[in-house]
Amino acid sequence: MARARSEERRGEILHAAVEVIAERGYRGASLGAVAERVGLTQQGVLHYFPTKEALLVAVLEERDRWDTGGGTRSAGAWRLDLLASLVDYNAMRPGIVQTFSALLGESVTEDHPAREFFTERYGQVRAEMATVLRAEFGPRLPSGLTPEQAAPLLVAVMDGLQYQWLLDPESVDMPGAFRSFLALLHGGGAGTG
Repeated sequence: MARARSEERRGEILHAAVEVIAERGYRGASLGAVAERVGLTQQGVLHYFPTKEALLVAVLEERDRWDTGGGTRSAGAWRLDLLASLVDYNAMRPGIVQTFSALLGESVTEDHPAREFFTERYGQVRAEMATVLRAEFGPRLPSGLTPEQAAPLLVAVMDGLQYQWLLDPESVDMPGAFRSFLALLHGGGAGTG
């Protein structure tokens, strides 16, 4: 019972941290603000996460678990149509997308505690997307690109659309634009008429 309560409390802290980071960015977020949202002291939060950096990494890992339905990400589990479903899912949770995007933007500075996480994550994601593209198209896409050449473009489109959608959700149809990109990958037009 105590273990279940501890896990529940960790989850509450993670959700509060996501909200605070989405509102203030990582550098502007404080453990005190997170603690206040869950009715704890700052020391209470530190009982579950020994540093602010540990909480940040836990938030990022939790976000990845949400994206994969609770399991570990596996390239064999992804297909292009499932990536489109992930984009649809992200369009229903702007707070999570905003938190991820804010942390990603901040992480490009050398001293940011999430830099290593994102560097490793992007290496893994590019490799996974190359596997997805190879399973869909074989050694060459209709454009002639190899899956390894197209994988960074696929990742860039997904993340770039998130930024555009966050800035102007009324003008940017993130799921629709991603499906248009998939049509381009398949060698078809996106219906510009």
